Amino acid sequence: MSGVLRVALLGAESSGKSTLAAALATHFDTVWVPEYLREFVDTKGRVPVEHEQLGIARTQMEREYAAAAVANRFLFCDTTPLMTAIYSRHYWGRLDEELAELELVHDYAFTLVTAPDSPWTPDGLQRESDEVRQRVHGEVMRVLDERAIPFMVVTGSLPERVMQVDRLLKVARG
Repeated sequence: MSGVLRVALLGAESSGKSTLAAALATHFDTVWVPEYLREFVDTKGRVPVEHEQLGIARTQMEREYAAAAVANRFLFCDTTPLMTAIYSRHYWGRLDEELAELELVHDYAFTLVTAPDSPWTPDGLQRESDEVRQRVHGEVMRVLDERAIPFMVVTGSLPERVMQVDRLLKVARG
């Protein structure tokens, strides 16, 4: 992972993380790590249960480390164990000890939060409602603030979001 700057994309359901990660990878001629949870839900035909959360977070991290080997300067990570932990607290009111430890390893060069400012769109099993999306967005902001993790909220249309990130990463590009 030497020389690769990892960029975390966090945000609530239906806030554009995956779309933005793919667009940023194209814009910066690199790769991105898709959200494993989406694959899990599509493959299993259901949402995860509590004891599956740690495995989901671990798989996300394993894929991130594998993608870093082929990334070009930046690696865009569509979610992190921090989001898995936030959703675990949201749905079950707790975390298992290992997920709590994994969530604390938020070691990214940049953290982006996708604003829930587009129309909410259900996509089947994984999305609940705009009300849940807004609540989770607030939780993401609270956790980042509490942990003093620097972040930028990206807003607007996809081209506007890409331009916001381009400006942020301009310094890192040298």
